[in-house]
Amino acid sequence: MAAIITAVPAGTQTLLGHPKGLFYLAFTEAWERFSYYGMVALLVLYMVNQLLLPGHVENIVGFTTFRSVVESVAGPLTPIALASQIFGLYTGFVYFTPMLGGLIADRWIGQRNAVVIGALSMSAGHLAMAYDQTFLFALLLLVVGSGLLKGNISAQVGALYPLEDEARRTRGFAIFSMGINFGAMVGPVLCGVLAAAYGWHYGFGAAAVFMVAGLATYLHGYRHLPARVERSRAAIGLSSADWRIIRALLIVMIITVFQSVAYYQLGNILPVWIQQHVALDVGVLAIPIPWYQSIDPLVSILAVPLLFGIWRYQATRRGEPDDLGKIATGAWMAAASNLLLVFAIFSSGAELIHPIWPVLYCAGLGVAFLYYWPTLLALVSSAAPASVNATMMGVAFLSMFVSNMIIGWLGRFYEPMGPANFWLMHVAIAAGGGILVLILGGPLRRVFESAVKQPMRPAAMTLEVER
Repeated sequence: MAAIITAVPAGTQTLLGHPKGLFYLAFTEAWERFSYYGMVALLVLYMVNQLLLPGHVENIVGFTTFRSVVESVAGPLTPIALASQIFGLYTGFVYFTPMLGGLIADRWIGQRNAVVIGALSMSAGHLAMAYDQTFLFALLLLVVGSGLLKGNISAQVGALYPLEDEARRTRGFAIFSMGINFGAMVGPVLCGVLAAAYGWHYGFGAAAVFMVAGLATYLHGYRHLPARVERSRAAIGLSSADWRIIRALLIVMIITVFQSVAYYQLGNILPVWIQQHVALDVGVLAIPIPWYQSIDPLVSILAVPLLFGIWRYQATRRGEPDDLGKIATGAWMAAASNLLLVFAIFSSGAELIHPIWPVLYCAGLGVAFLYYWPTLLALVSSAAPASVNATMMGVAFLSMFVSNMIIGWLGRFYEPMGPANFWLMHVAIAAGGGILVLILGGPLRRVFESAVKQPMRPAAMTLEVER
């Protein structure tokens, strides 16, 4: 399926020059991101420090069977390794199910109904996190709900504008992205404070409240939203040149998996490492570990205008890197960020590590992400053949699924390798992405130079910093 072709009818009420529905969607997404990132910031620590320990793990319904299935593939797992594997499976399928959710909405129930059902499922999932017994069921509800909500709410943003109004649609997606980044920043802070002060389940309960607020916001603005986002069904005739471009894009997506693997340990093993090796008290302030998860989205908000300024300055001197150059830069920055942790470990000796080092690590990864991920979306959007453009955008997000599955598997090596070697391994993984661009960049550039440029699709316009 190709581009969105149906918009809210002319005469729709506007606010600040945009359809009112945009602001309902932006606030809905902000609440949903509050809940998602707040919960994810607690997840691994909760499993390692409570849920997977004796006295709790026996209470989880279906966990014995689940663990036996996972360990039949991965081998025996310690609580930390098992927590990492669960985190990878959960966050991986969060990126896989939106393709199915989009299909369900397009074929049967429509985008508005899909978002409502998804929000209800996620609200129930966050509430189910309050009980040991329903932990696996909670994750299932969250994955299903995310699949129904994520892609379909973004599709509605694009459908608010006439097809020819590309400039205003671009600005609309920028506003929508502000909600994403704001929610990603504030969620870990609030849920982290509540979990530290009152217990894990208060943090998860806050995530449930956020999600219910998102649903209420969406329902309040229901009449301002498109009833169904119709899509044109273009013929899928692909030439040999089209197939060369598709293969080249798939190679670039594979390359970005290296950067994403180095990046996504930020939410998986990093909290465990911080708990074990970082001094959390700064003067009279005790830093909740989930707060570190807010640094990355904060940097994403602050760094965007700075990067745009740098790229404009480089362009005036004909030195702005092309898309592949920016993707490679993201790889080198991810490698350098992980190298900071290795340096901190060796320089601190037996003492606890100063918290500035994980702060710099998170900030560096935030900038690295801005270099490679929005650039990948823009490249796919502009280069992929029109008849499969939307499909290729979905495939790009599947690279996130692969990356999260890998980081869950890699977490099992944290304990036997030790922290220094574990983070050094991620230096090498990230650098692998940069090296592949150096090796394959020439042939890939020649393929993309031959591509017929497509209009920029909304999915590439939004800095939807999904972590």
